[in-house]
Amino acid sequence: MLLQIFTLIGALGMFLYGMNLMSSGLQKVAGDKMRHFLGAMTSNRFKSVATGLTITSIIQSSSATTVMVVGFVNAGLLALNQAIGVIMGANIGTTVTAWMISLLGFKADISILAVPLMAIGFILSIAKSERRRNVSELIIGFSLLFLGLSLMKESVPDLQKTPEVLSFITAWTQHGFWSVLIFLVFGTVLTLVLQSSSATMALTLIMMSMGWIPFHMAAAMVLGENIGTTITANIAAAVAKPNAKRAALAHTLFNVFGVVWALAIFNYFTDFVGWIISCFGLPNPAEMTYSGVIDPASPESTSALYGLSMFHTLFNTFNTCILIWFIPLIERIVTTVIKDKPKAEDDLVKLKYISAGHLSTAEISIGQAKNEVIHFAQISRNGLGYIRDAIRAEKADDFEFFRQKLVKYEEIADRIDYEIAAFLNAMPQESISEHTRKQSKAMYKIIGELESLGDSGEAISRILTRRNTHGKSFSAEQISKIESLLTLVDNAYAVMIENLSREAVLAEHLKVAIDCEIAINDHRTMLREDEIHRLEEGDSNYHSSVYYIDTIVEIERMGDYIINISEALHRI
Repeated sequence: MLLQIFTLIGALGMFLYGMNLMSSGLQKVAGDKMRHFLGAMTSNRFKSVATGLTITSIIQSSSATTVMVVGFVNAGLLALNQAIGVIMGANIGTTVTAWMISLLGFKADISILAVPLMAIGFILSIAKSERRRNVSELIIGFSLLFLGLSLMKESVPDLQKTPEVLSFITAWTQHGFWSVLIFLVFGTVLTLVLQSSSATMALTLIMMSMGWIPFHMAAAMVLGENIGTTITANIAAAVAKPNAKRAALAHTLFNVFGVVWALAIFNYFTDFVGWIISCFGLPNPAEMTYSGVIDPASPESTSALYGLSMFHTLFNTFNTCILIWFIPLIERIVTTVIKDKPKAEDDLVKLKYISAGHLSTAEISIGQAKNEVIHFAQISRNGLGYIRDAIRAEKADDFEFFRQKLVKYEEIADRIDYEIAAFLNAMPQESISEHTRKQSKAMYKIIGELESLGDSGEAISRILTRRNTHGKSFSAEQISKIESLLTLVDNAYAVMIENLSREAVLAEHLKVAIDCEIAINDHRTMLREDEIHRLEEGDSNYHSSVYYIDTIVEIERMGDYIINISEALHRI
């Protein structure tokens, strides 16, 4: 008996591992397309629902979709009302898993093909093509999923040999509506423990198909699973921005509301599902007499499996059809419950896009990291304005204000560099494609260059501080020349940020960036030679000229960091 229990636990582990592997393979194969699909979301609520349904049907995990949506809301890439629609669609999409298990895992016994499929997967895994290796991961995950399901069915104890266990379970089903609530709580807790509604659904289907619990109690467990699955998104949003927390709360409200109305008409709802199944010539699962044991190959077992899958689908579909018209109301409720925090300048230090990232969806989340790098570049460009202001400042108090800003921006650059690097370090390399791995490596180079740009701003503030300490200043002509060089650097910044936003930096895009760098170098050389000539002619103060030349040299160095970023993007 003990060995049978451990076998059941191991089979469950194989099922979960297979699902994760299959999801990972699908993300690698279609990760970019899914990111674009979700990122191109419009305000149309029906398109939002369709997007959530499609993505969840593909990656076979409503939790992954919901967490991804929370991350996009946290990043500002999705509005809250759009996210609520996507989450509704994700709840419908996750019902595909139940149908897949019912149709293939029980009736077709696809586990027979699992080992041959794994052989195909192995052959693909040693192929040179990365896409084929990703497909192999998908196939092996698919095989392990159904092999685990088959082992779970085989390792479930035979209740005919243990009538006392059957009597114990039967006793919990004899309390009318209280039994419904008991199994609802059981489904919720089991989903919280397994962190996978699909795994709980598989166990529920097995328990019902073998006669452990009747159709009504299995339906109650399904309702509980819909509540338990919301916890993952709430965990992901715990450290996120208010809007991301609101998206997670909206998911909870959606499922809890659905459970409330389903419980209010529970018997009518299950009878309606039973009637639909009976229309296909199968026994009505809602009217089946609970005998304690059902032959898994019998029409009664088939009817129960299809009935529960139908219940799951109709519940989420009806719930979406009801609440899709109340998305604005849900948005107002969650906004009222979760207030906005007062903004402070220190918020610049915090990551904007990846604080709610989910590393199990790394292939999708890499897009959020990329957007964080773009945000980092925009912050760095803002620091260029403070360099200009510090050079223009005539009063000591004004200069000190802008000097402190440059020091602050250098600290911000250090912090963002560290946070993005930490996120990239934590990303599981085995669960991302080779292209994404190259993107990740390029990001290390890019954030290092952006951090150096912050250092340059702080270095210029030190040069200006030494100038002021020695009582020197720049002439109006020198300030005008420095500003002309800063304008060229700002143009290079614009090109660099545009390249960061591209899907691919081609040779023509790199040439524009190189032209900007050449213009900066030529202008720096011209200004330096002109100043040296002025010194030789005695038209300039030596110490002021030294600080002036040091300043334009440091500004030119910023151009070097900027072109390094475009070159790193081009190498991907």
